[in-house]
Amino acid sequence: MCTPSRMIVGISGASGVIYGVTLLKALRDAGIESHLVMSKAAELTLAHETELKPADVRTLADHHYPNADVGAAIASGSFRALGMAVAPCSVRSMSEIATGVTSTLLTRAADVTLKERRRLVLMVRESPFHLGHLRTMTALTEMGAVIAPPLPAFYPRPETVQEIVEHSVGRLLDLFGIDNALAHRWREV
Repeated sequence: MCTPSRMIVGISGASGVIYGVTLLKALRDAGIESHLVMSKAAELTLAHETELKPADVRTLADHHYPNADVGAAIASGSFRALGMAVAPCSVRSMSEIATGVTSTLLTRAADVTLKERRRLVLMVRESPFHLGHLRTMTALTEMGAVIAPPLPAFYPRPETVQEIVEHSVGRLLDLFGIDNALAHRWREV
């Protein structure tokens, strides 16, 4: 069975919506079909952190779904995809995914991704973590999720915030085996 070249992208309300926006652009550039779901909190954060409107972000995706539409295609295990990335991922979304008690399409799609044993990558955006956060991350890792906070690398000597964002998104794409030129490779020639 061939898995289609498509990926689910969730953008939650944590700070760092630019990671999700950059991911959508990178998927488009890589020829990967994207299926977007954004939380209401993500739309609010978008207004605080960028000049973009939710409609601008939706146009970057091949398909988008309202977060309240828990009956959308991406909420079903029969929806085949490479997996799902939540970029950024709030602690609330992370916690819902970990418990399986989901209240939105974003967390339901992530739960289904885990249930189907597909790759789920969570760019958790919080600091510092308390023990409950760390236990939740451990539980998710034991379930098969990858916890990948967007931590900057300085060996590429980034000159802009966007270069730092792109490196983290490139490393996320690496986790799905998607070729990209965003992540700088250590000592590769």
